[in-house]
Amino acid sequence: MIYFDNASTTRTSEGAAKCALKMMTELYSNPSSLHSFGFDAEKVISEARETINRAIGSNGEVIFTSGGTEANNTIILGAAEAYKRRGRHFITTVIEHPSVAAAYKRLEDKGCEVEYLSLDNEGRISLEELGEKIRPDTVMVSLMAVNNETGTINDLKSIYELIKSKNPECLYHADCVQAFCKHPISIRYADFISISAHKIFGTKGCGAVCHKKGLRFAPRVFGGGQQNSVRPGTENTPGIAAFSQAVKELSPHIEENLRKVGEVKKELMKITEELADIHINGGNTSPYILNLSFDGVRGEVLLHALEDRGIYVSTGSACSSKAKKNENVTAKIYGVPRGSGAVRFSFSSLNTAEEAQKTREALKELVPVLRKFVRH
Repeated sequence: MIYFDNASTTRTSEGAAKCALKMMTELYSNPSSLHSFGFDAEKVISEARETINRAIGSNGEVIFTSGGTEANNTIILGAAEAYKRRGRHFITTVIEHPSVAAAYKRLEDKGCEVEYLSLDNEGRISLEELGEKIRPDTVMVSLMAVNNETGTINDLKSIYELIKSKNPECLYHADCVQAFCKHPISIRYADFISISAHKIFGTKGCGAVCHKKGLRFAPRVFGGGQQNSVRPGTENTPGIAAFSQAVKELSPHIEENLRKVGEVKKELMKITEELADIHINGGNTSPYILNLSFDGVRGEVLLHALEDRGIYVSTGSACSSKAKKNENVTAKIYGVPRGSGAVRFSFSSLNTAEEAQKTREALKELVPVLRKFVRH
C-alpha cells in the first residue's frame, strides 16, 4: 500500500498509541477527581500543555478540543461573542477549511459583515488588499498557515505585522492544522492558533486552541468547570497524551522532515514532464502537499483507479467530501473543469521517493487510458 492522503489523516505512531493505551488501561482516572489517582491524570494534561507551548514558542494558553474543526469554530464564534463591542466586521478567504467557512457563514446569518479577500491565480492573497480592508471595527482576520488542498503557504509574520499596524486590537486567527509540527510556526505571529492531533501521528478526536495570555473567547460548551470553564467536559486524556507524544516525536525534526518529504514531492512532480496537460495547483506550496489537475480525467475516477493499484490519494478536503454541495479549493481558484480533474497527493515523513516513483509509473499507465475513454 502507498498512502498519499496524509493531509486527511496520518497513522497513529507506535509511541502515541502506547501513550493512549496507558491512559485507558493504567491512568484511567478522571483528571478532575480529588484523589492522587486523578491528580496523576491531570498531570499528564498539564505536561501536554507545556509540550505544545514549547513547540510554538509560547507561554500562553492551550485549550484541548475534539479536533481542528471544534478549535476553529471555538475561536471564530467565541471571539465574535467575547469581542462584540469592538465591532462586527471580519476578514477571511473563500478557500479556508470548511470549519472556518461554516463558522463565518454562521456569523453572517447573525448579521455580521464578513469580507472575503480576492486570490491570485495561485490561490494567494494580496497583503495590500488585506491592509485596505482592515477597519477600526474589524474584530478578527482568519487566514490559514498552509492550505489543506493546494498546500499554499501564507507568511504568518507578514500577515500578523500588517494587521497590528492597521489595527492593534484586531485579532489574527491562524488555522495551523496542516502546519503544526510540519513547518516552523510561532504564536508570536498569531493571536489564536488551531491545531489537530491526527494530522501529526496522534489520534483522532483531539485538537487544541492555542492563544496568547490575556485573550478570551466565549465558551461554546457549557457544564462542568474543566479547562477554566472555557471548554468544559471530562478531558480526552488518551487523546491528549497521544497528542503530546506525537509533538515530542515530530517537533525536533521539522527541518529534517521538510527535506525528506520535499524529495518525495520532487520525485512525484516529474510526472508533469512525462505526461502532457497536467497542471500544478497552488503557488509557494508546502512540500507536504502536491495538488495536480489532469485534463480530460475526473479526479474521482483517477482516485479510484489508483486505489485499485493500492495507492491512496484524495480529491480535496475529507471534511467536505460528504457535503451535498462540495466545490473544492482548486475549482474556486481555477474553475470547474480544472478543479474536477484535481487530485491531492499529501505526504508524511513515513513516505519514500520509491513510493513516489511507483505512483508516477501508475499514473503514466492510467491517465492516457482514462483520457482515451473519456474522449471517445
